[in-house]
Amino acid sequence: MNWIGLTGFGFVILSAILMASLAFLRRKSTPVFREIPAFARLRKAIGLAVEEGSRLHISLGRGGLTTPQSAAELAGLEMLHRVAELTSASDRPPVATSGDGAVAILSQDALKASDQAVLSSGDDVTAARLTGLTPFSYAAGTLLVMREEEVSANILIGNFGVEVALLTDAAERENSSSLAASDNLPAQAILYASAQDALIGEELFAAGAYVKARPFHSASLIVQDSLRWLVVIAILVGAILKLAGLL
Repeated sequence: MNWIGLTGFGFVILSAILMASLAFLRRKSTPVFREIPAFARLRKAIGLAVEEGSRLHISLGRGGLTTPQSAAELAGLEMLHRVAELTSASDRPPVATSGDGAVAILSQDALKASDQAVLSSGDDVTAARLTGLTPFSYAAGTLLVMREEEVSANILIGNFGVEVALLTDAAERENSSSLAASDNLPAQAILYASAQDALIGEELFAAGAYVKARPFHSASLIVQDSLRWLVVIAILVGAILKLAGLL
């Protein structure tokens, strides 16, 4: 193993230790993150959905769990699980759509993970749906859910392509709010222009910490920021040493 591999392995071990430590400390204190208005509006949308008896729709995109897009899908599943917990008092539990079979199965598990959510939904297995296996068949199936399920707010979080424009347009036509995030650059560009609230870049992976899903999410966000500063400091120190002729 060369020095690059050893450095990478060292970062992984350091990150794991820091996350475990911070996750334990997180139980005793609440970290403060910068304010992202999109999440504040999401909390209001969840509260209104519970009060009005309307539904939240979480669309997880069409990425697979065995592809490079799996990280975005896992972030979406955590969001789904947390939204199911927050809407457990509602008569109409959230509905999830996806374009991958494995993600659809995990969506059902995420909805069932909260016992209260299961009780309120009557163990409705149709609350998590596979709407299509190709980009536009997935979008077409999702459009039906957005139009026919009394949806008041849409959370589009996962891997999307240009077909996401159809979903944000449908949300606008149905007068329902939309929070959207994707790891795909063309989709990010579309969402920035068409979604009411768009998360850009790594904000997708910070969603779990902002909705207070689990202590691990807050710890991972703190570790990510800490390691970023370590890299910045290392680059600056290296540049100074290089200019001084010591490197």
